[in-house]
Amino acid sequence: MNLTVIGAGYVGLVSGTCFAEMGNNVTCIDIDSGKIEDLKQGILPIYEPGLEGMIQRNADNNTLHFSTDLHSNLDKCDMAFIAVGTPMGEDGSADLQYVLQVASEIGSHMNHPLIIVDKSTVPVGTADKVKATIERELKKRNKEIEFHVVSNPEFLKEGDAINDFMKPDRVVIGSDDEDTTEKMRLLYAPFFRSSMDRLITMDVRSAEMTKYVSNAMLATKISFMNEIANICELVGADVNKVRIGIGSDSRIGYSFIYPGSGYGGSCFPKDVKALKRTAAEFGYEAELISAVETVNDRQKLVIAKKIISRFGVDLTGKTFAVWGLAFKPQTDDMREAPAIYIIKELTKRGAKIQAYDPKAMEEAQHFYLKDVPNISYHHSKYETLKDANAMILLTEWKEFRSPDFQELKSQLIEPVIFDGRNQYNDLSLKKQGFEYYQIGKKQI
Repeated sequence: MNLTVIGAGYVGLVSGTCFAEMGNNVTCIDIDSGKIEDLKQGILPIYEPGLEGMIQRNADNNTLHFSTDLHSNLDKCDMAFIAVGTPMGEDGSADLQYVLQVASEIGSHMNHPLIIVDKSTVPVGTADKVKATIERELKKRNKEIEFHVVSNPEFLKEGDAINDFMKPDRVVIGSDDEDTTEKMRLLYAPFFRSSMDRLITMDVRSAEMTKYVSNAMLATKISFMNEIANICELVGADVNKVRIGIGSDSRIGYSFIYPGSGYGGSCFPKDVKALKRTAAEFGYEAELISAVETVNDRQKLVIAKKIISRFGVDLTGKTFAVWGLAFKPQTDDMREAPAIYIIKELTKRGAKIQAYDPKAMEEAQHFYLKDVPNISYHHSKYETLKDANAMILLTEWKEFRSPDFQELKSQLIEPVIFDGRNQYNDLSLKKQGFEYYQIGKKQI
């Protein structure tokens, strides 16, 4: 099929590239000419394992193209995927201005029957707004052209997005037209070699809702476990053992019940707020969803509070080595990352930060922490330790899993570790002479 993917960001790039990998002819469109020129040169705006090589391979095979020209590409495509950003508005709702702007452009220039696919994360009712916008533009041109709007939400995990797309655990298609649904089935059939059972069809509004509910459920598991961790610490229980005890129940499972410093990233914070806002628009107060958000906001400062309790309210003259800045490993994404909040809280109190992250330091320097004083960035995890009073682990990158603890001990002023991901063995560290603070277990 000939596909046009509008928006060359995270979702658009991954989706377009994976569709091209399966033999479709794909053009990714973006209004940012600099981004498009970079992509033509093989320079990516994001880090995602495996994506760079796949883009290069399909560009070389002439199945993946990049352009700023939406108009001419609409004339030769079978489906147009809308994959632009839906940033959070001031009131917590999803900002649909870019989605509707694209819809307006499509309506202004389409000249043949077309399937328009909402790939962006959008609230319930967005497909109706996209349809109305296109119809309005067609009416201005006195055109009657058949088109259908489909909801096809993405379920990609940053750091494993290629695998998620190429081997999906489910594909959700929201469509109110049987022929359109069948064409979507044909598009996704190559991704399901053995069975199409995991391709789920439903009405458009249910598909739109499915995306938000999925992320809200996962966020709820995280906040619930963090709440339990805080209670465990107060009563003298060990949340690491509690996690194993409950995760062995097949009804619960181990996914998303790891205690930590809270969730971040592009999806969970934004989607939880948007779902809460959607409920409010219909006169319903989503108390549980609100609590998920409140717990997460509080959790992001738990490690900072432990540091303040150990070193005092005034941290002037104290230096901390921070391992990890991204909200999760295998990405450079720092949106809503706990590291932002923890570092700002510590530097506000006079602390100096020596930071290292395998991929996210440029994001930190140029955007998320650019105005925060007393931060230096280092080329390796061990460089951050020199003359530091403690090490703070905030992202569970693989290279942090088995460090040389004797090297840590020799470099740090004091052998103190604050672990925001409960990654290490507390008994082993205590035997080596470390003070080890984690989440959900009282320091003894």
